[in-house]
Amino acid sequence: MTDAEMFFKELTEQIEDVKSGKMFGSLCMKTPNGKSAAMIWKDHLVVKLKGNFLIEALNLSGAKIFEPMEGRPMKEWVQIPFIHKDIWKEYTLLSIKSVKGIPKH
Repeated sequence: MTDAEMFFKELTEQIEDVKSGKMFGSLCMKTPNGKSAAMIWKDHLVVKLKGNFLIEALNLSGAKIFEPMEGRPMKEWVQIPFIHKDIWKEYTLLSIKSVKGIPKH
């Protein structure tokens, strides 16, 4: 397990009302409605953000729109490198708030 994966696992344990799961074969956090709110991908945090929070995150060094497959960007999902781990929790909490409102199917 990489340092980023271990950090993500610890972050998952710190945040109330999420549980560990998988998304695209990687560790993720799921909200009570079963939706993924954050995941670890190639030592990056991947979160769903909107508006100014998305723009702010994309301005971080090394951050970019998440593409699980090249040429297939996921709208509003951004990957944030491990070098910014000190703000991962802040962005994770914003993402959780965003996906909690999505209806369960």
